[in-house]
Amino acid sequence: EFYRVVEEMDEVLDSIVVDTGRTGAEGRLLLFVVTREGFQLDDALRGRIRDRLRRELSPRHVPDEMHAIPEVPRTLNGKKLEVPVKRVLMGTPVEEAISQDAMSNPRSLDYFVELAGALGPTGPATRP
Repeated sequence: EFYRVVEEMDEVLDSIVVDTGRTGAEGRLLLFVVTREGFQLDDALRGRIRDRLRRELSPRHVPDEMHAIPEVPRTLNGKKLEVPVKRVLMGTPVEEAISQDAMSNPRSLDYFVELAGALGPTGPATRP
């Protein structure tokens, strides 16, 4: 449902959502989008995405953060790699998060490795 709502938008080509919550701890809901040519993830688009998710799903589905990415990490058969991306964001080395031989686009993880480094060893902050 989440992907249907976001990816039906004219500006969005692809997306991946990651909940950084752990057992017993609430995390952050992070949305990463690939925009179509000619569009960018600006404040206006962020607002439209938030409004649409709130209206069509629920306020719980509104992401805490949204980031533009060049491509969504996928397996060889096209499945989005939510769990490995979450693990990378939480500080797990890529080699332990997923076998890159099982990916159609291993370089797509570079963005998440960089973001994890910027977030520090504890990963994304938890919700207040």
